[in-house]
Amino acid sequence: MDFDIKITGGTIIDGTGAQRYAGDVGIKDGRITALGDISGRATREIDACDHIVAPGFVDIHTHYDAQIVWDRMLSISPWHGVTTVVMGNCGFGVAPTMPDHRELIVRTLEKVEGMSAEALYTGLGADWPFVSFPEYLDVIEKSGIAINVGVLVGHTPARLYVMGTEAVERPARPDEIARMRDIVAEAMAAGAIGFATSTSPIHTGFEGRPIPSRLAEFDEILALAGALKKTGRGVIQIAVGGDIRFDDYIALARESGATVSWAALLTRSSNPGLHLEHLARTAALIDEGQRIYPQISCRPLMNEFHFREPFAFGRLDMFQPVAQADNEGKKRIYSDPAFREKLKQSLEDARTAPVSIAELADAWDAAEISYCPQRPELEGRYVAEIANDEGVHSIDIALDLSVDSDFATRFRIPAANANEKGVEELLRDPNTHLGLSDAGAHASQLCDACYPTDLLGRWVREKKVLTLERAVHMMSGWPAEIFGLTDRGVLASGRPADVVVFDPDTVAAGDLERVYDLPAGEERLISRPTGIETVIVNGVVLREHDTDRLGPEDVLPGRLLRHGAAQ
Repeated sequence: MDFDIKITGGTIIDGTGAQRYAGDVGIKDGRITALGDISGRATREIDACDHIVAPGFVDIHTHYDAQIVWDRMLSISPWHGVTTVVMGNCGFGVAPTMPDHRELIVRTLEKVEGMSAEALYTGLGADWPFVSFPEYLDVIEKSGIAINVGVLVGHTPARLYVMGTEAVERPARPDEIARMRDIVAEAMAAGAIGFATSTSPIHTGFEGRPIPSRLAEFDEILALAGALKKTGRGVIQIAVGGDIRFDDYIALARESGATVSWAALLTRSSNPGLHLEHLARTAALIDEGQRIYPQISCRPLMNEFHFREPFAFGRLDMFQPVAQADNEGKKRIYSDPAFREKLKQSLEDARTAPVSIAELADAWDAAEISYCPQRPELEGRYVAEIANDEGVHSIDIALDLSVDSDFATRFRIPAANANEKGVEELLRDPNTHLGLSDAGAHASQLCDACYPTDLLGRWVREKKVLTLERAVHMMSGWPAEIFGLTDRGVLASGRPADVVVFDPDTVAAGDLERVYDLPAGEERLISRPTGIETVIVNGVVLREHDTDRLGPEDVLPGRLLRHGAAQ
């Protein structure tokens, strides 16, 4: 046969931003061998009439670092047309990790990334099959994966590896910085695609303490980023929050020689024009030749939480005792009238506080009850509205419902990106790149891994903010270029055959659904797509008609992208 797979009758959008064209795609031995008007026989033909044939989407902001150990399918990303992901964002990860530090890593991921500790303990097992970062990459490669994976080496595990619990207590000494730099250099040599860190004030880890990277002075971050310079490649990914410090990003780019991707540029209700100022500064830097790009999201940043793990309130110092308390201790704190009065005053004071705190007050004003087992009639209603009807403060009704339900009651708040006009401005800007899916993290609180189908359904078809060509480029060729994924994101002869076939008239993200399929029966939110007809990874059909064609027991087609490309 001339081809293993021939996709016929479709409209090709190649991921470069170029205009669409009618044509066929021929695939042989895992690669694209022909595009356009082609002849020849194939072992299998896929009819793409009235459908778009595009490169598999590239999600550059995930947290599958732990999940990949027990879930080789990396669900749910492939459901939505994603064929390549980047892990290790925000400086989090599971390698390198000393055996004695595994609990520190689990507790950090539990607090800052909203991961279930029970799921982590059960899924990772008692004896992790790696210690060093190179060993971790080897485990991923040997076990096999459904889609392609690039991995960033994280600041937090490196700091914990070198400093132990002191990583959350003090700045590092010069000798410790040197050891961390060696870890980053070793990771880059083994195949990491870059280095990631976080300075975000909302990133709080175990016992309510700042995550390790927040204790780092900027000279430490600069030194670790500098380990990339001799490689001549790589990306620096930094989670920022609070103040956007462009001078720091310029310094990181110069010290490392790498592209800088900072997360995230979102619309803020407390300062509606702030994103435009950041876009203007970004454009000026790029005009000067800087490779510094902001990550954006096409979805409102909605957080669902319960007061057992009140992630949204972690930025308030008064919640540190809550983070350190057990279940009964939390109930005592929340039932204390003095705590409640202080929280009410803190929210009022927050309206004139710095942006990251002011947003919390605005978000709480718009909080909804998403689940309330003892009073299901309240589900879907605003907390403020219920409080007004019952003549109490919104904090009192929320904490009463939480304590009475043993923290089963859940709340949903808009953390950012609720201004649709502002999101449209972010999407139209040529210097932004889509990210922030957080796939694998905050599993019980949100599900933004569905952003590709949401973008195509909502912002392309319904709102007509983007052309299909622009949207596909934003989800394939452009993020692959920024993150140095040199053999992904484009349909071209000789390239690996990562392909998604979708119906532009029906593609969309489904409503959120709560399931209990994580290890130990823990919960997560998922979204089932419509309109994704076929997902091909390295020339192998992975999904078809919303159904997996391969399962975790099969030989899987994904590849580890060492240095940004399959070896």
